[in-house]
Amino acid sequence: MVPEELFSLALGLVPPWLVDHVTFTVEEKRLDLHINFPKGSRFACSVCGEECPVHDTRDHTWRHMDFFQHEAYLHARVPRVKCLEHGVHQIPVPWAREGSHFTLLFEALIMTLVREMPVLTAARMVGETDKLLWRVIDHYVPEARAAVDMANVHAVGVDETSSRRGHDYITLFVDLNARRLLFATPGKDAKTFEKFSADLQAHGGSAEAITDVSMDLSPAFQKGAAEHLPNAEITFDRFHLMKLVNEAVDDVRKGEVLTQPNLKKTRWLWLKNDCNLKVKQKEKLQELLKDQNLKTAQAYQFRLTFQDIFTVKNRHQGATLLKAWMENAKDSGLPPIVKVAYTIMNHWDGVLRWFESQITNGILEGFNSLIQSAKAKARGYRTHKNFINMAYLILGKLDLRLPT
Repeated sequence: MVPEELFSLALGLVPPWLVDHVTFTVEEKRLDLHINFPKGSRFACSVCGEECPVHDTRDHTWRHMDFFQHEAYLHARVPRVKCLEHGVHQIPVPWAREGSHFTLLFEALIMTLVREMPVLTAARMVGETDKLLWRVIDHYVPEARAAVDMANVHAVGVDETSSRRGHDYITLFVDLNARRLLFATPGKDAKTFEKFSADLQAHGGSAEAITDVSMDLSPAFQKGAAEHLPNAEITFDRFHLMKLVNEAVDDVRKGEVLTQPNLKKTRWLWLKNDCNLKVKQKEKLQELLKDQNLKTAQAYQFRLTFQDIFTVKNRHQGATLLKAWMENAKDSGLPPIVKVAYTIMNHWDGVLRWFESQITNGILEGFNSLIQSAKAKARGYRTHKNFINMAYLILGKLDLRLPT
């Protein structure tokens, strides 16, 4: 078998396409495959599919997957056909998509690499610029998202994540049942819900079909949910509630450390669960807890009690325990703890809803860690579009339909 026939088979070419010339340059570590078609060949019109004669041709070049350690390129005279009904049209080639400088297989390699490493690292590995790789990503991710079906979405979690340093945020909407990113958009205001509702509709879903939404205590998120998810009951995420309590405990410690120097460098003793403390940390904590007059120790007990309440899965029992906790917190004389009690009272329905829905933003916290880790490895993303595309790629469970 001659090399031209071998490479024609390897590329999966079908008549009239064939490799008619091969150039291999050792010094440049480069393989060039020239694809052609016999004179008189006819091609289907891209509009009606009718076999038409060639009108003229234009030369194109595509980067292909490396041949061992050698860069490989495909060259072809791409014909334009003249259809009697639809005029002159350039035909698509089977090995590359229109407008791309890469073959489909090379793009599949790129999309595989960028899921596992920063785009710049992948670009250096394949010997291309990261700008060109972002163009490939910006084609496949929106195309895959267009095919996403959101008809069965009923429970969503909402949270913001940092896009860049400073107050620059992206809001994430996650399907809590399918555990996938549904929608991401710049900002963290009520308008993000309007955009999500429109995107949901565009993918076969319905804002009216959303029955539950988990979120933090953001007034903007509450407003957005009320306006654009009319049938959704709000569950205030218990992890965010726990964060409020933890911050209150630490505020008490900070206020007391001036008169109690032994509280210095003990922040994590009070905020970590006992099972996550090292032996010496546990011993230090037990020693501090012996001082019954220590305000931080009192705040710590409120933290433990609050955490235990959310092991209950009965709304009535949960409400009873929370009411007792709030009354004790108000009488504690610890302003940060008192503040938390009033915050819970002012968000009572959404807090209690957890005992029925049992939904949390735990998956969003995990997603946030993954995307922030990817951002850190990439040393940030230049644009919101790049950040969002990468979020979809990592978290969206997209079917990219890559060639194999």
